[in-house]
Amino acid sequence: MAATYRLDGKAAIVTGATRGGGLKAAEKFAQAGADVFLVSNDPEHLMLAAVEKCQGASNGGRVASGIVDLGSAQGPAQMVSAAIAAFGRVDILVNNAVVRCNRPFGEYTVEDYDRMMSVNLRAAFMASQAVLPAMRAQGGGRIIHVASQMGMRAFRQNALYGIAKAALIYLAQSMAYELARDNIIVNAISPGVIMSDINVERTKKDPALMAERIAHIPAGRYGEPEEISDAILYLAAGAPAYLQGHNLVVDGGYVNF
Repeated sequence: MAATYRLDGKAAIVTGATRGGGLKAAEKFAQAGADVFLVSNDPEHLMLAAVEKCQGASNGGRVASGIVDLGSAQGPAQMVSAAIAAFGRVDILVNNAVVRCNRPFGEYTVEDYDRMMSVNLRAAFMASQAVLPAMRAQGGGRIIHVASQMGMRAFRQNALYGIAKAALIYLAQSMAYELARDNIIVNAISPGVIMSDINVERTKKDPALMAERIAHIPAGRYGEPEEISDAILYLAAGAPAYLQGHNLVVDGGYVNF
């Protein structure tokens, strides 16, 4: 699907950009004419492949990248500095990076907690603070937190993940309340189950379980990464400026079931 919005002259940072919805979002920004800075902590060959895809999709913009551990204290600020060095500005920040750790409640360790919160929540919080000076100087910008339906509904063995995603939804509301008058528009998006690489493999290994889960989705199927990237592009380029602090749920109707 070709981009339906234009982002010429804009610069976007996308974290978790080497796969899934993050990579698709980066490609769509490139199609729309934006400069795109891809961020991930994946191996270099995955980043090079993602950069190549975005360059192939580019419609007049530039593509740069950084391999950054967003779970480190300095990572988010380093990422923003590198993007500004590459493009001279930052207009869009998509906080999409995530790590998973599924355990029964009672079996999580302190290390699990610290890693999950540092990547899934703290990184988005600190990166959002780091882009404020540039966005204010430019007269505004857009920040999108990629949350999850798990931030709205309880799931087994997902306590830490759900806590972080619920906090991102609140963070979007809180930031929007404080930043709207700076023309910095902040929203969240909550995907449902998406056919990521991990879920494709799960479908192959346990088709009966996956079919059972699909039975609870009114749309009758899992989502595709491109459907999430379409929603991210909308929030970045198409949504009206009066849409502030919203959580856009893209889950086939699951939370309404």
